[in-house]
Amino acid sequence: MRSGSVVLARVQQADGRLKARPAIILNTMPPFSDFLVCALSSKLKHECRGFDEVIAADDDDFGGSGLKVASLIRLGMVATIPGSVILGELGQVSETRLLRLRSRLARQIEAEQDGAGQPTTRPESD
Repeated sequence: MRSGSVVLARVQQADGRLKARPAIILNTMPPFSDFLVCALSSKLKHECRGFDEVIAADDDDFGGSGLKVASLIRLGMVATIPGSVILGELGQVSETRLLRLRSRLARQIEAEQDGAGQPTTRPESD
């Protein structure tokens, strides 16, 4: 597995339970080579426009992703997980998409925020 891999992993949910769900490996993290992942969801209605991204059936990298339906890449649902919770590899997203996701996440981390967690600086467009 490598950055850009679409995997099935046990990821902790907001209620603390572990759920097997697809995720994209964004990078490997030191010091133990754990994986920084973002979750995927088939519930497109939860999209945070300008931050999350939809991978649609007509996208060039959809066929190689291993996904069965259009899915929402939830950049707000990131986690660092050990390889032991990865149940399998489904496919891969394109390098272009991976770089775009990393860039968008980095901009969000670096953005100034108000007391409600909203950016006070407008994110740059892709």
